[in-house]
Amino acid sequence: QVQLVESGGGLVQAGGSLRLSCAASGRTFSRFGMGWFRQPPRKEREFVAAITWDGGNSYYADSVKGRDTISRDNAKNTVYLQMNSLKPDDTAIYYCARSLRSIPSTQARNYDYWGQGTQVTVSS
Repeated sequence: QVQLVESGGGLVQAGGSLRLSCAASGRTFSRFGMGWFRQPPRKEREFVAAITWDGGNSYYADSVKGRDTISRDNAKNTVYLQMNSLKPDDTAIYYCARSLRSIPSTQARNYDYWGQGTQVTVSS
């Protein structure tokens, strides 16, 4: 069983930054791609960013491209999401998830384990 625990969310003013972390249990973390998704209030969950098993490639939603950076430390079983130039539209619950494969996709159905989420609120 894999457990994912997010941290780092909070309240920030527009233009500010936050760094989310997701700590994973288990010994197979480095074999799988990882992703971040978010669910804004009254909206569907959406893809934010993903990273391959080795950190060699990353993928971003157009809405965060150029502002967010996903990274991972396989020695620490942790994946990160650095969010800069935050906007009120970034307000959401942010979830990390483990991909079914080493190369992640942008589709939530291709992820099997999910964290409990961390709230990010950006004030204008």
